[in-house]
Amino acid sequence: MRRVTWFTEIGRGDVGLVGGKNASLGELITHLGRAGVRVPDGFAVTADAYREFITDAHLTERIREQLDRLHQGAALAEVGSAIRAALLAAPLPSTLEDELTEAYERLGLEVRRTDPDVAVRSSATAEDLPEASFAGQQETFLNVRGRAAVIDACHRCFASLFTDRAIDYRERMGFDHMAVALSVGVQLMVRADLGGAGVVFTLDPESGFPGAVVVSAAWGLGETVVSGQVDPDEYVVFKPLLKDPALNPVIQAQVGAKRRKAVYATEGLTRTVDTIPEERAGRVLDDAEVRALAEWAVAVEEHFGCPMDIEWAKDGPTGALYLVQARPETVQSRRHGTVLRRYRLTGTGERLVSGIAVGEAIGVGPVCALASPVELERFPTGAVLVTAITDPDWEPLMKRASAIVTDHGGRTSHAAIVSRELGVPAVVGTGRATAVLEDRKQVTVSCAEGSEGRVYAGQVAFEESETDLGTLPETRTKVMLNLADPAAAFRWWQLPADGVGLLRMEFMVAHQVRVHPMALVHPERLSPEDRRLIDELTSGYPDRTDYFTDNLARGVARIAASRWPHPVVVRTSDFKTNEYARLIGGQPFEPVEANPMIGWRGASRYYDERYREGFALECRALRKVRDETGLTNVVVMIPFCRTPQEADRVLTEMAGHGLERGRNGLRAYVMAEIPSNIVLAEQFAERFDGFSIGSNDLTQLTLGVDRDSDLLAHLFDERDPAVTRSIDSLIATAHAAGRTVGLCGQRPSNDPDFARFLVAAGIDSISVTPDSFAAVKHHVAVAERA
Repeated sequence: MRRVTWFTEIGRGDVGLVGGKNASLGELITHLGRAGVRVPDGFAVTADAYREFITDAHLTERIREQLDRLHQGAALAEVGSAIRAALLAAPLPSTLEDELTEAYERLGLEVRRTDPDVAVRSSATAEDLPEASFAGQQETFLNVRGRAAVIDACHRCFASLFTDRAIDYRERMGFDHMAVALSVGVQLMVRADLGGAGVVFTLDPESGFPGAVVVSAAWGLGETVVSGQVDPDEYVVFKPLLKDPALNPVIQAQVGAKRRKAVYATEGLTRTVDTIPEERAGRVLDDAEVRALAEWAVAVEEHFGCPMDIEWAKDGPTGALYLVQARPETVQSRRHGTVLRRYRLTGTGERLVSGIAVGEAIGVGPVCALASPVELERFPTGAVLVTAITDPDWEPLMKRASAIVTDHGGRTSHAAIVSRELGVPAVVGTGRATAVLEDRKQVTVSCAEGSEGRVYAGQVAFEESETDLGTLPETRTKVMLNLADPAAAFRWWQLPADGVGLLRMEFMVAHQVRVHPMALVHPERLSPEDRRLIDELTSGYPDRTDYFTDNLARGVARIAASRWPHPVVVRTSDFKTNEYARLIGGQPFEPVEANPMIGWRGASRYYDERYREGFALECRALRKVRDETGLTNVVVMIPFCRTPQEADRVLTEMAGHGLERGRNGLRAYVMAEIPSNIVLAEQFAERFDGFSIGSNDLTQLTLGVDRDSDLLAHLFDERDPAVTRSIDSLIATAHAAGRTVGLCGQRPSNDPDFARFLVAAGIDSISVTPDSFAAVKHHVAVAERA
């Protein structure tokens, strides 16, 4: 009988012998070491050894008796406690203790340490399979030292096969309790207590977007990340560009609060302590380390042939990175089919708290705030579970909840993982839900608004829609998306769109950056209060302007990655002066205009001494996306360009900041939204590669109608002959010059006749919001058949 076997002797074909966790570790060590992947050495106590223990101690019938009591109505907690007590009361076979001792001593000799510190982890024989996830249901012990402690930890792992949550899960999934056995992994510890640790997904765990590697990271041992005790850093890497060493495909680096960390205890195993301010404000990993983990993760994914959920650790003394666990991702990878289900709020309500959205659904129900798990009958089905953090003991309650809200945790916390698997919307890491949300009060939990989850007071109206992607027709005319929120970009990756026809930079500046770019260049002109706010936002940036370019570049990159390699047309900032003034530090740099709609906006700002330095930051961010990240599908579009001479000045400014039309495949478009763009289309076509019709501005300026005027609303009509003839004329002139023409606007989504007109005129592309995509695709297909 093989009671103990080394990781180097096993692989993924040995799940029945050593469980999924240990089999994966053996596979990593044996096959991926050549790719530079580091995995701490160790050994496994086999499932055969577990079965020998159960048989020799005559435990089989005692376990069956207790499970029969469960099926007859006995309480789960009572049954689980009785089984675990029986297993712990029975001694381990002496042969197993001897082989465990011999292997542990050999491990110490390998690292030249007596009583080396090890991690002792359970590994169930039905665990970590693509069709099931037992993660977190059995025990793990960190910083275990000495022969007696290792034997005791293995014994406790055996008993943990019958934790309440494990019994409940097997009942729900239809696994035979007696057919599942337990192996135990004993692995050298990485001194992550002096470094950091976290989790890597080889796809986006919320949307299933396969082009991303998502890395979470916190200081100290990884148990705080998995349990949800901390709000970790989150980094996103774009997979397709990883192979080019000259590029930096890190498209997101979000610093989490990281208020606590797990470290070694002087007595016992581990303890949790507060982090210092520098740790909370700083990144756990730099871009090079994030990239290294992503490269390893992709190698693991390619080897296993499926998306993976991986745990990593960073050794504090040496700075070396290690992979310590790898398992198949079991939520998004099981979602097949062509139906895209989406939720959308149609009403409004007072926002109470916000955090990280898990899933993309909406849940409504009364708040049930709990400090610890309670009996099922005390938790009403359909309630919103509100608590500080969850662990596997909460799972029976979580299955009954309409939504889950926690104070702490990130996207790889227990609450997030289980919510995803159950299909229950969750908002984690709110910081204050237990203090703010009142028991029995109705709330609406929305995860349908991007990566930020929100909890609203009362029952806010919402709608649910389904799109069968398999029924969408093919069209000659390109149908593209209007996107502005980087957080929501991955949600729409399954839509068969031809790219992004309009990415509004000003949305990102307003929501992600929040600071007027000139305020970062000239802080001496700011009020004390604005200076204080900007100091807080730009903390950690020696050069404040890097705060603007980094945040803007990463926002653009996330959207560009979501549609790669299709074009993503980024419109440079098109705030009006009154809107610019509302940014932090904006007022000293913006004049008060009587009519900002046709005032100092768009192209006229970019070469003006009062904003040139701000435009330089915009260009720097876009160049970073294209040249450093490698997302060359980004197209730059200039708004509100009044004359060809103005176009020349803007293009000269762009070239001076590294955005030269034609270099590295850069294309430059111009918005066609002013009558002069139509009248002088031939001259504009000499300077730009394409046009995008802004139908709202073109209509108001052609008809002389203020689009915001209620008094003139009856005159505002994109189908007015003056407007449609302008569109016809532009398309004919542009095509004659070999230039493309698109339209970004909502009219084609709710007006099939307008879509038919555009198709008949020869429009090259139509760009609409994602929720209108399916309707427009059908309208265009009908028009093309006419």
